[in-house]
Amino acid sequence: MTLTHRAVPIVLAAVLIDTIGFGIVIPILPQLITDLGKVDLDQATRISGYLLGVYALTQFFAGPVIGNLSDRYGRRPVLIASMLTFAADYALMAFAPTLAWLFLGRAIAGVAGAIYGPASAVLADVTPAEGRAKVFGYIGAAFGIGFIIGPAIGGLLSGLGPRAPFMAAAALGLINGVTMIFLMPESLSAENRRPFDWRSANVVGAFRPLFKSGEAGPLLLAWLFWLLASNVYPATWSFWAAARFGWDSAAIGWSLAFVGLVMASVQMFLTGPIIARLGERRSAVVGLGSGMGAFLAYTVITAGWQAYAIFLISGLSALVFPAMNGLLSRLADASHQGALQGGIGSMGSVAAIIAPLMLTQALANGVEAGFPGAAFLLAGILAALALLIVVWKVLGRVRTVSSDIPVD
Repeated sequence: MTLTHRAVPIVLAAVLIDTIGFGIVIPILPQLITDLGKVDLDQATRISGYLLGVYALTQFFAGPVIGNLSDRYGRRPVLIASMLTFAADYALMAFAPTLAWLFLGRAIAGVAGAIYGPASAVLADVTPAEGRAKVFGYIGAAFGIGFIIGPAIGGLLSGLGPRAPFMAAAALGLINGVTMIFLMPESLSAENRRPFDWRSANVVGAFRPLFKSGEAGPLLLAWLFWLLASNVYPATWSFWAAARFGWDSAAIGWSLAFVGLVMASVQMFLTGPIIARLGERRSAVVGLGSGMGAFLAYTVITAGWQAYAIFLISGLSALVFPAMNGLLSRLADASHQGALQGGIGSMGSVAAIIAPLMLTQALANGVEAGFPGAAFLLAGILAALALLIVVWKVLGRVRTVSSDIPVD
């Protein structure tokens, strides 16, 4: 039913466009910030970090609110409003006259970008519990594809000026929003809706319905450790690759594109068969083990080609998101799927705020000490903690809301 449901391709397109919009502006941010702020590149780099922090912070607070709104009013109106806001916001940033306007735009983008909650909830609405882990892989695939083509489009359009990528992102958002208005059906039935409650519209409240299961706490903690660890790529990869291999920006860009391609391929072609064969719990273990092994391997390699070999092995870490999300979605009933997915999005925002601070400091201190792999060592330790928790506290012991639904 999932693949043939009319809402699914439209929702996946929304996630893809949101990710493209995030990545499409990355190549031109240095030029735009230096032009608007009249600052040098060093100062622009710091300002760019603050922009990323503002985006993550607003997404942290917005995720549970938007998820709860989708539980009250349905997925369709919330997704339409988010996508149209996304389009208007990127148009605003295209004409931003000062850095303050750019910061305002990124804050609004964080709110509008919190669509992963209702988007994932749509997939949960139209999919039986035993099949959700597989379809959550489609969300990861859309993110991976967007991560590949977003920066590429941004780089191509930058020749037209630093504002052009923003206009392209706005146009994509507008097209998708209008498509939703005319073609997207509602996936949440009236009987599964519930009143909006501000007490649930935060990251703690979003997870409250899960805690009737004693395994929710350890599972969420393991996921937080994994989110912190996996941020090592966006936070440190460019600087680590330059320090370790002397790669220039082009080589770094190709490596990131290859990572995105591997992850998207695993999500699209391997997630379903692997989870069907191993089940959600064992798939989570395989994914966490793959990620941990890759992080630790990066600490000892000496040649760039070895990094590409590790990419192929670490691709199985793409199993973590759909497997863990599938397990958690079993712990919430139909009326709380939006809140749950919004809370999961907020956890990602927390990791996006905390992890860069930890990992960049580890990298800087490691380089000074002659050990540039320090950030990946820290990521490996965090991934190991997540793996231990899943094996010790979760594997074989997760209970669902409905006792007649098997976990695997």
